[in-house]
Amino acid sequence: MSGPADRLLLNARVVTTEGVLDDGWVWMRGGSIGAVGHGAVPAEAAGADRVDGRGGWVLPGFIDVHVHGGAGHDFMYADQEELRAITRFHGQHGTTAMLATSLTASREELTRVLERVSRFMSDPMPFAQLLGVHFEGPFINVKWKGAQNPAHIVPPQAEWLEDWMRRFPGVIKLQTLAPESEGAADYIERLDRHGIVPSCGHTDATYDQIAAAAGHGLRHAVHTFNAMSPYHHRAPGTVGAVLTDDRITAEVIADGHHVHPAGIKLLISAKGTDRVILVTDAMAAAGMPDGEYDLGGLPVVMKGGVARLKEGDSLAGSTLTMIDAFRFVVREIGVSVAEASRMASGNPARQLRIDEQRGSLAAGKRADVLLLDDLLALQRIWVGGAEMA
Repeated sequence: MSGPADRLLLNARVVTTEGVLDDGWVWMRGGSIGAVGHGAVPAEAAGADRVDGRGGWVLPGFIDVHVHGGAGHDFMYADQEELRAITRFHGQHGTTAMLATSLTASREELTRVLERVSRFMSDPMPFAQLLGVHFEGPFINVKWKGAQNPAHIVPPQAEWLEDWMRRFPGVIKLQTLAPESEGAADYIERLDRHGIVPSCGHTDATYDQIAAAAGHGLRHAVHTFNAMSPYHHRAPGTVGAVLTDDRITAEVIADGHHVHPAGIKLLISAKGTDRVILVTDAMAAAGMPDGEYDLGGLPVVMKGGVARLKEGDSLAGSTLTMIDAFRFVVREIGVSVAEASRMASGNPARQLRIDEQRGSLAAGKRADVLLLDDLLALQRIWVGGAEMA
C-alpha cells in the first residue's frame, strides 16, 4: 500500500453530491481532497502524479455499517491480525470505512469485542478504517432471532451501556434492539444521548411500537424485511413502519437472496434513495470457498455462496461485498450510479454524523476514493490518499 501523495485523477465521470461531473477530476492532496472539478485543472495541481480514469467512474469509498467479518474471520473473536485481514479483504472490495458488527452474546464477550476493536483503532489502519462497533443485539426478540444465539437474548441493560461508555467512550456507534422489549424506550433515549444510533431489528414490534420508538430517538432499521414483523394491510408491523416513517433510515442487503429485487424496489420507492443504506451483513465466509463456518458460535454451511445455519436453515449473514451490492442495485434495480453511491457512501456517513469528513467527494474531506471502469469493476482504491494494492 503506497502512502499518501499528490495525485490528480482525471478523465473520468466524478460523482458528487451536486451531480456527475463529466470530464471530471479529483485532486488528492496527501490524505485529503484538495479540489474536485471538471474541465481545466487548477494550476497548483499541475505537479501532482496523474492517473488517467479512462472515462470510468470516480466515487467516494463505501461505508459498511453492518458487517460481521470476512476472509475467514469474525469480529466476535478476531485478534489484531485477524482484524487486519478483515479490513484488508473488505477494503479490496471498495469499503474504506466500516463498523465491526457483533452478534448476540454475553456481556463479557461483547466487552471483549470493544476491547479488541478499541485497541485496533488506536493504531494506524492501512486498509478499511474501523470507525467503531455496531452491537446487533443482545436486546432482541427471540421470535425473530434469525442467526442469533437465543441463550444470550436479554432485555435492554442500561448498566451495561453506561459501563461500556465509561470504559470505551465513542467506540459504540450503532446498536440494534427490539423496541417492544421491556425498558427499550429508556434505552433508546440513552443511546441517543450518547451519540449512538438507535436501530430496530430482530423485532416483533407493531407499527405503533416502532412509531413510538422513533419518538424516543429510533432512527435506523437493520436489514429491512429480514427478521422483523412483516407488512399486512391491517397490521403494518415493523416493515410498514420502516417503509412509511421518514425518521427512520433503512438498511438493505442487496444480494438477491435476502430480499427479492421487487422488495428492494418497493423500499427505494417508499423511502427514496436518501433514506436507504446498502450493507453487506457479511460473515466470516465472505471471500472464502463453500464449506462449514461459524457465526457467533452457531454452525453455518455455505453452499453456492449462500450461508445458512446448519440447524434451522435460516440465512446466516451473507458473503456479499459492498462493490457487489452497489452493482446489484444499479444493474438489477435500475438506480443510477449516483443514487447507488449515495446509498453506499453518503447516507451511511450522514447517519453516523461523519458526513463532514467522509461519504462524498469534496474539498477538505478524506481522500477515500474509488476508480471504477465503465462496467463498474473496481480499478483502483485509495484510503486516506494511500493506494491499496
